[in-house]
Amino acid sequence: MSLFDDKGIKPMLMGENNAPFDDPDYIYELKHDGLRCISYLDPASETDLRNKRDMKLLLKFPELAELHRQAKHRCILDGELIVPGEGGKPDFYAVQHRFMMSNPTKIAFAAKRQPTVFVAFDILFLGEEEVNFRPLMERKFLLSDEVREGGQLAVSRYVEERGVALYQLTEAKGLEGVVAKRRDSKYFFGRTTKDWLKIKHLKDDDYVICGYINKPGGMTSLIIGQYEGESLVHKGHVTLGVSGQKVRPIRAQPKLHAPPCPVPSGNERAVWIEPLVGVVSYMPGDHEGLRQATFKGLRTDKLPIECKVNNAL
Repeated sequence: MSLFDDKGIKPMLMGENNAPFDDPDYIYELKHDGLRCISYLDPASETDLRNKRDMKLLLKFPELAELHRQAKHRCILDGELIVPGEGGKPDFYAVQHRFMMSNPTKIAFAAKRQPTVFVAFDILFLGEEEVNFRPLMERKFLLSDEVREGGQLAVSRYVEERGVALYQLTEAKGLEGVVAKRRDSKYFFGRTTKDWLKIKHLKDDDYVICGYINKPGGMTSLIIGQYEGESLVHKGHVTLGVSGQKVRPIRAQPKLHAPPCPVPSGNERAVWIEPLVGVVSYMPGDHEGLRQATFKGLRTDKLPIECKVNNAL
């Protein structure tokens, strides 16, 4: 059995760097705000698209079922699934909302109204050969030569050396940030590496949603925490606006009779729920208080126990 037939790939993860930099040993790409996934493309038969937990995605994103027709040979691509929003800016909430859908009719309608795009940035297998241990720039060449762009498939562009300029451009355009990758880096499955660094304007992290408090004016305050070892620790609150779409699945969770972790006073009116995982973005600096925190959306490719303090995404 080949890597293609086995499936189950765990993608390589990025380390974090707080400041943009220029370096001739690196290339720089846009940091896409979407759903990381692996695509297995067989031009003779089918597309198989899976998230980081190896869950099949095509039932959720049927508009991507024909990606294999744009590959020359059997290949495995790493990339990001995005929903282009206003001005082409990726909409993180929209792609997560699609992932949460289960009604086939609603999924089909959403696929036509706001179709997703798979943005490929790496190739791990080509023909009958594993290519993940080849240098990054060689893999970039193979990727560009292997697939035909268009429709729901795009190839990530990059710039050389000028990381600071690209970072400044993303800031001006309201994009998430950049990824710096060492030119000679190899691809190690499931490993976090400093050969790939994400440099973002806003930091974000994954938190366990433990419960919520109803606030005046239709606002909702989510109670969040993270694990320190095996213990879930209260980390504060993040407030949602009056829009019901983001909070509806949270309110639909099974209720608990007691909080899943020790909480300070002020949470007496909380509704406690079976824990969920959500992404919270905030201004860099002291984590206490999570300055200018906003709730980006739920993620279903991660378990609550995996939300660790100071753990990279």
